[in-house]
Amino acid sequence: MNSTLHTIKAGILAGAFFAMVVSPSTWSQGIEEIVVTATRRAENVQSIPVAVSAFTGEDLANLGVTETLDVAKVVPNFVAHNNTGLGTANTYSLRGLNNTESIATFDPPVGTYVDDFFIQRQNSNNYAMFDIDRVEVLRGPQGSLFGRNTTGGAGRVILTEPAEEFGGYAELGGGRFDRISARGSVDIPATDNFRMKISGYYINDDGFVDNVTTGKKGLNHEDNVGIRGAILWQPSDAASWNASLTYIENEHANMYNYTDGDDRFTRSGLVTDGAPFAGLLPGAQQNFDLGNETRSLHFTSDIEWETALGTVNILTSYLTLEQDFLLDFFEGPFTSGGFTIANEGQHDQFSQEAKLTGSVGDKVDYIAGVFYFNEDNETDLAQIFNLGAIGLFLPGGFPLFQYDRTMDNGVDSWAVYGQFDLHVTEQLTFTAGIRYTDEDKDFGITDNGNPAAGNKFNSRDIEALGVPLEQGKSIVTPRFALEFEATDDFMIYASATRGFKSGGWNARGTAAATLTPFSAEKIWNYEGGIRSEWFDNRLRVNLTGFYSDITDFQLPSAYVNPVDGSITFITQNFADLEIYGFEAELLANPVDNLTLFANVGIMESDYKNLDPSILAQQQNCLTNGAQCAQGIVNPHGNIAPPVRAPEHQLSVGGWYEIPITDSINLVPRINVIDYGEHNISTSGQDVALLDGYTIINGGVSIEHPAQGWTLTASCKNCTDKDQYVSYLAGFVYLQDPATWSVTLNKRF
Repeated sequence: MNSTLHTIKAGILAGAFFAMVVSPSTWSQGIEEIVVTATRRAENVQSIPVAVSAFTGEDLANLGVTETLDVAKVVPNFVAHNNTGLGTANTYSLRGLNNTESIATFDPPVGTYVDDFFIQRQNSNNYAMFDIDRVEVLRGPQGSLFGRNTTGGAGRVILTEPAEEFGGYAELGGGRFDRISARGSVDIPATDNFRMKISGYYINDDGFVDNVTTGKKGLNHEDNVGIRGAILWQPSDAASWNASLTYIENEHANMYNYTDGDDRFTRSGLVTDGAPFAGLLPGAQQNFDLGNETRSLHFTSDIEWETALGTVNILTSYLTLEQDFLLDFFEGPFTSGGFTIANEGQHDQFSQEAKLTGSVGDKVDYIAGVFYFNEDNETDLAQIFNLGAIGLFLPGGFPLFQYDRTMDNGVDSWAVYGQFDLHVTEQLTFTAGIRYTDEDKDFGITDNGNPAAGNKFNSRDIEALGVPLEQGKSIVTPRFALEFEATDDFMIYASATRGFKSGGWNARGTAAATLTPFSAEKIWNYEGGIRSEWFDNRLRVNLTGFYSDITDFQLPSAYVNPVDGSITFITQNFADLEIYGFEAELLANPVDNLTLFANVGIMESDYKNLDPSILAQQQNCLTNGAQCAQGIVNPHGNIAPPVRAPEHQLSVGGWYEIPITDSINLVPRINVIDYGEHNISTSGQDVALLDGYTIINGGVSIEHPAQGWTLTASCKNCTDKDQYVSYLAGFVYLQDPATWSVTLNKRF
């Protein structure tokens, strides 16, 4: 009943918006055209047969978007949250496809790109928005042009290039929880053909969670700093070189917490002062502070030149990431924590791509290329489970040191791809693309020789049990599309696209036999839609319907060890998955300086072809009351619904530039985000089955365009909604409380 009422409410809100904007009598200005590179070439977002949401840097400012998590709130069928425990890692769910596991043997289904460069690790995908040209979110698999690990889609952050003239901006801000922020950028044109840019940001706050067991305050704080240098060299009209170097330090945890009025608290007994794990953990881990830290360095290079065959791009990227975290995922008054994971990781990735883009007359547009990707990961991880957390303890608790080991894994992947657009007539275009990918993965375990740890084994022990330490995959991922431009302002299209997500290993298992591999996940996605603009480009209406058929779905599950009560996380290809839905994106300028938008996503997802082991577990639960609330069997013996797939998602709002003097404008803005009923736990715990809920973000700015300054006051979760958004090991994670900020931005 709640779900039905919530869906009706969402429909009424969207309908009211549409009724308000369809009357053209007062309209006087058009919608700005956005040029995107979602098809790896520059095109108008309204002219391509792809489901893509695009936002300029100005749009992002008007929407109050300051980090990548905010983007999901204005894109249909897109849900994003910090991963449980890890504030530097985002979990993206796009069209119902997601992955909450951040360990390096798992790959995400939603690809993250900075410019044209792929970011593999989830641990480095939470970006503060600074120096952004635009953001593109491509919904659905992008198998032919973007390749692996984009079964759900791809999020692309495109940074600004160095400008031709000297200039830039500086921004200072403050806010709730003693937040301090600073952003800035300066363009330096050294010569007519050589330009430079330096950008940076700093964010710090005191956190909003207090530990009532240890007395420590300011948990879930944020302390981030980043700097980027970029150059653009144009030695001739036919050649250019874009290069950048970005360094980011990010300290941000996401510990579970509870509410007490306006306050948030946690009850973990984990003590980090005075090396609490001395004698238990060797090396640097015994001195880790409670929380999560990452340090990354990213180099990119794009060499471009015009040839007789077309435009050639040589794209090179190298990213190195270090991560340290010590987190307690299970409360209890124990100095070693309830369920504690200590992690020290080193992740290095390199990619090289050569791409040719061109045309044959006005009949054929083509793109072709080769791509190579290499990644090496070394993760030193330890896991401690306190038997006191489940009541099996003498006073003081008993820490069960489950393991202390180092994991090495990597991937070598190469691909060749091509796509052409055949303009059959002036109105009809046929697109065909294909990508061949060949990849090899390896995996190994080395016990750290810690006498306090249990479950000691090495790679040879795993292999002796029949667990392969290497796996390879060769796959062809095609794309076909038909596009018909009925008029300059109305296009209809249909497409079929295949994609895949790489396989991996269950690296968190406590016993050697549980470190099993899982296979690649495959998808065929069929969709159709219209892209339209009305009333002299003053109303934009984009509609998309889709059906996704996922085979060998990588299903993460948690099981309880019947011997010691500890939790084992296992992912296998336990089922297939079927998802279908509808998306509407409406944008309007009904009167001068007023922008209104409404983005709606409706979705249904169901497991198919369940593995016999799942059916046997379900029967055991129904018959004997055993193995309930584990895997995807809920506490009542039913199959839990897929996670993070809301029945609907609505984002509606706008901004209005109101002249209050000849030179100063007042710009209020609001964004209301409404989510339908959905599940956030694979096992469908009752507390994790969320009713629909609504979040409100908003703000107001005073701007002086001629002098280049803007003063903004804004809030996120303005009504201070205490809402569960994630679940792990019996604990639900709340979204952040209400925050407010004031910023002053000056352009020069």
